[in-house]
Amino acid sequence: MYPTVAEVLALPVIRHGGPRVAAGSAGLDRRVRWAHVAEPADIARLLRGGELVLTTGIALPDDDAALTRYVDELAEVGVAGLIVELVRHWHETLPEALVAAAERHGLPLVTLSRETRYVAVTETVNGLIVDAQVAELRAAERVHQTFTALTVSGAEPAAVLREVARITEQPAVLETLAHQVIAYDAAGTDPAELLADWVRRSRATRLGERTGYHAEAGWLVTIVGARGHDWGRLVIVSAEQPPHRHVVVAERAASALAVYQLLAREGDSLERQAHRAVLAELLASPTPPAELVARAAALGVPLTGRQLVGAAIRPWIGAHTHTGQRASLQPALRELAEAAALAARRAKVPALVAVTEAADATSSPDASVRALLSLSEDADADAVADRLAAEIHQARGTAPAVIAVGTTVTGAGEAGRSLTEAAHVAAAVEPADTGQESRGVHRLADVRLRGLLHLLAEDERVAAFATRELGALLERDAAAGSRLVQALRHFCAHGGNKSAAAAAAHTSRTAYYQQLARIEQVLGVPLEDPESMLSLHAALLAHDIRRARGCESY
Repeated sequence: MYPTVAEVLALPVIRHGGPRVAAGSAGLDRRVRWAHVAEPADIARLLRGGELVLTTGIALPDDDAALTRYVDELAEVGVAGLIVELVRHWHETLPEALVAAAERHGLPLVTLSRETRYVAVTETVNGLIVDAQVAELRAAERVHQTFTALTVSGAEPAAVLREVARITEQPAVLETLAHQVIAYDAAGTDPAELLADWVRRSRATRLGERTGYHAEAGWLVTIVGARGHDWGRLVIVSAEQPPHRHVVVAERAASALAVYQLLAREGDSLERQAHRAVLAELLASPTPPAELVARAAALGVPLTGRQLVGAAIRPWIGAHTHTGQRASLQPALRELAEAAALAARRAKVPALVAVTEAADATSSPDASVRALLSLSEDADADAVADRLAAEIHQARGTAPAVIAVGTTVTGAGEAGRSLTEAAHVAAAVEPADTGQESRGVHRLADVRLRGLLHLLAEDERVAAFATRELGALLERDAAAGSRLVQALRHFCAHGGNKSAAAAAAHTSRTAYYQQLARIEQVLGVPLEDPESMLSLHAALLAHDIRRARGCESY
């Protein structure tokens, strides 16, 4: 808002007087709050600081002690600078005592070699200041309108930070109080450079006030929170002391972010949203850019020099769960995500954890929480996964959940593969509602044929195969109201053991044997033939998987 002493000296009205800096050149960047003509030697007591004092020197003393005291008093009240005209009192040079005192305080002392109309100087300088103040007020009003509109509309953090970066022309970062970056706008700069080593740099940037400028870091920082609950910090990167309007922008943006968080309590937290964005890009990018790796590191999850393990966690959903029931999965998925994040924090395992975009489709029975664990190079990945699973199951109590992991990888480019594997394993697992088999960690080796069919479930060739194998039996059940498909399912599940299958079907052996005979008659194949049983079992698995995914029936 205010011009510097150097900027004032560059004005034509000053340049006409032939200005020369006699001392205090280090203070030329001081801001001039007002230009004031003052001749008395005891003027300091009437000043407030920030003034550029103009004098002809006519009323100033000549003895060294008095001149030194005069400069000391001006420096003490914080004047911006002192301009002396070398026409009426002194000529060519100033007294050495005056120059030495100004240099000691770093107070700009400027001489004018020609007579200068000080009234023109004050009109020009003060006019600039007033114009700047008016412009600042107008800018503040525009800021107020902008962020009021964002607040009323419930704008997401990305939109708020985009406005912050646009108005200030500086990068803006939103972080948690644990110094994890959850949103940012690089304002055209290199994101990887902006986020490099963020957590360490942020921890070193401490302020004793809610809003303040940390000169060493070059950060304008304000606390984000509402109703006595602070949860984050908004950082505007600024190499120089920011103008007041940037402080206004920071505080209004912080208010908009706080309101958004209050309104969004029913959805994912900002931390989960940030994790989800990174996970989605890892799944989509076989070669993650440096910026993505920096974003993950800024979230406290390093991806380089680490073992990476993808995980998928889902509440148990039966194959016949209705879409209306699945819609209620969203709160359960969010609870699962928070339970997984808490388990990772307790185990001191950096992890990206979120309900992924794909899982947000509530009609999908494969809805799950995705996680990427970042382990040290010497950690036992299986043991860590087992420990985290135990904590998540304990947090879930009696509510069953499926926890699956992919293979352990060592590069960010392979993280997507591990995440994808974990999701396929989780979707393929068929635990009992409360059985102990649902309490551990499931891996690729556990799902075998079912896992392969999950991978191929969308392939129309698999659908055609299942139709050829089961079509006639499905049509018979639909027409006659029989349960031959269910009888076949028990037979295959028990490896052709008719007695065990009959017991599982809660049917007498005689009646069950009759059902098997009708199945052989309808399908035209002998069930005792190993290849027939294998083929029918695979067709049943494919049929069940496609039906659970909502695919067209055969």
